[in-house]
Amino acid sequence: MRVIKYTINNEYNNRPLLHFLKGHVKLSTHIVQSLRHSSGSVIVNGKPHRLVDKVFEGDLLELHLPDKSSLPPLWETDLEVIFEDDDILIINKPSGVSVHPTYNHPNGTLCNAVASYLVKTNQKNCTPRAVGRLDKVTSGVMIFTKNAFSASRLNGNLEKTYTAIACGIMDESGTVNAPIYRPDPNKTIRAVGEQGDFAVTHWRLIDSFANKSYLEIKTETGRTHQIRVHCAHIGHPLLGDEMYGAPVTESITRAALHCKRVTFTHPVSGERLTFTADEPEDMKKELKKC
Repeated sequence: MRVIKYTINNEYNNRPLLHFLKGHVKLSTHIVQSLRHSSGSVIVNGKPHRLVDKVFEGDLLELHLPDKSSLPPLWETDLEVIFEDDDILIINKPSGVSVHPTYNHPNGTLCNAVASYLVKTNQKNCTPRAVGRLDKVTSGVMIFTKNAFSASRLNGNLEKTYTAIACGIMDESGTVNAPIYRPDPNKTIRAVGEQGDFAVTHWRLIDSFANKSYLEIKTETGRTHQIRVHCAHIGHPLLGDEMYGAPVTESITRAALHCKRVTFTHPVSGERLTFTADEPEDMKKELKKC
C-alpha cells in the first residue's frame, strides 16, 4: 500500500475533501471509489475522514492507496534499471521482448520480469504497470509504475523522443498525418486508411548515409506500430522492418527504432523529469557507417 501525504491549500479551504482529490491530486474515478469503500484509507489530521467532509487550509491529509491487483507470473532476467523510487521504475528495454503478457504468452515479458524484480527487492506489495507501451521490436526508455495512482497520473502524459534508421534519404523534417487501422483482426500488421484512428508523426533528419536516414521522431498519438506504419507509408520503411517491406542488414534484423528520451511530471512530487537511453549495439553498428 502506498501512503501519500498532502497539505490542504487555500484554494480548497472549507470545501469537501472530494474536490481536493479530484481537482488537486487528480485521482481517477476508480481510485476515488476504492478510497470511498476502504475503511481508514483517508486520514485528515490523524483521524479518518469521509470524502464529503470539508477540509481547511493547513489540514494534513494522508491517503492510504489500496492496490488489489495481483502480480503476474514471475520471470527472472537481467534488467537495466535507469531510475527507481517508491512510485516508478524506469528501465532500458531491450529489443525482442514484449511488454505485456497475453493469453498465449503469459510469461517471458517485461511485466513478468519487473514483477520478479519487485519480489526479489522486497517490494511484494507493489504491482507493476507499464505506461506508454513499446513494440516488441522497439528498444529504449520504458516506464513502469508501482501503484495504480501513479499509473493513472502518467497514462497519456509522457513526452517521448525516438531515434530511427529509415531506408532512403529523407527531407530535413516533415510530418505524417494519416489514420491507422488494423486490416485483419487476427494479425498485428497495421496500415494507413480512412477508416483508421487519427495519428500524427513528426520527424527531423539527424544525418544521412548509404541511402539511409538517421531520424529523430516525435508522435502526437500512440497508435500501435505508428512510426513504422507512417514511415513505410511515405516510402521510407525503417531498416530491418520486414513486416513493412524493409530489408535487414548484417547489423539490423529488426525495425531500427529506439525510444531515446522520455519526459514527464512525477506523479507524486510534481517534479519535471527526463530520462535517456543510448541506442543499442545493433543500431550503433549501423550508425558507424555515417
